[in-house]
Amino acid sequence: MLAATQTVRPSLADVLRSSFDSVAGRSNALGLPTVDRAVVVIVDGLGAVNLRARAGHARTLASALTRSSTIQTVFPTTTVAALASLTTGEQPGVHGMVGYEVLDAEHDRVVKLLTGWDDRLDPLTWQRSGTLFEEAAANGVPSFTIGSERFRGSGFSQAVLRGAEYLSGVSIADRFTEARRVLDQNDTAVVYLYISELDQAAHRDGWQSERWLRALEATDAAANEFLSSLGQREGMLVTADHGVIDLPQHAHVLFDSVPGLVDGIRHVAGEPRGLQLYFEPDASPDQRQRVLERWRSAEGDRSWVLTRDEIVAQGWFGADVADEVLPRVGDIVVAARKAIVYYDSRTASETALAMVGQHGSRSPEETTVPLLRFGAFAR
Repeated sequence: MLAATQTVRPSLADVLRSSFDSVAGRSNALGLPTVDRAVVVIVDGLGAVNLRARAGHARTLASALTRSSTIQTVFPTTTVAALASLTTGEQPGVHGMVGYEVLDAEHDRVVKLLTGWDDRLDPLTWQRSGTLFEEAAANGVPSFTIGSERFRGSGFSQAVLRGAEYLSGVSIADRFTEARRVLDQNDTAVVYLYISELDQAAHRDGWQSERWLRALEATDAAANEFLSSLGQREGMLVTADHGVIDLPQHAHVLFDSVPGLVDGIRHVAGEPRGLQLYFEPDASPDQRQRVLERWRSAEGDRSWVLTRDEIVAQGWFGADVADEVLPRVGDIVVAARKAIVYYDSRTASETALAMVGQHGSRSPEETTVPLLRFGAFAR
């Protein structure tokens, strides 16, 4: 069975757009009231399930988490796709950031869209949509992004943050301090604040680790202090790009060791929980069908195995997938339904194999993220 397509409920793609609409006094998908200044906080990897399970370590954030204060992120549940949807207001099928690793067909290679930008991959054109920051600048609304200094000017930042002024802070608390300074200096403004520490801790040690808990506690403490400073016409939203699942090494599936699964496959991309497989150009229709059937026979009881046409028809990348984006989507997409993760032992690094926290597929743990309203947005 295929996963259900997205509903008409608000999604991550509506969050930043609604915040800009709120500052402009327009109606919006989230029903936000009009404010002078808005802050959108992305806590990378903080799924609703993760936050609910550790509510005692994040009393400020958890106090705003109710049954109705969750939204759905995009597929694949990876930072590249989700943040591009947040900052453009579009689904991956439109903006084209359809995975952590994707096929660059023009140059016959797989590229990493967080770190793999070079002179053959232009972030200003590969990410196909204008950003909400650019739209705001054209309308005279100041916008700012606040993150770690190391992200300034990166290819990925150029792809998804263009149009905003980039500011930085070393610690989570420093970033909230910088956000307060921006609000104090602008009559109107929208601030996007990015927290990467939880996701980094989850990948290394798991979201149930002490390191992850310390990052959560630091986030909650900084958010609580910032919340106390919000004025009557200032609102804050806290959300996430995806959730996280902890998977031990015995959950690894080395798919290249299974007969027939990589026959005729030229490139492997995507994420460990959301593989995208690309055939050799001269692979025959019969060979393509055989490999598809082998995948479904071997993994169909614990993963969704879809062709490109099927996944597009099901709307996994959004209602529309641009012609330019289609070749970036795998000929076969394998998305884990159960607690497993896929690796190609021929190419997987020791660092990749040592990762504990994982995401990329469509489980509720990965797709359901909080949407927490504070300040004027909570009234």
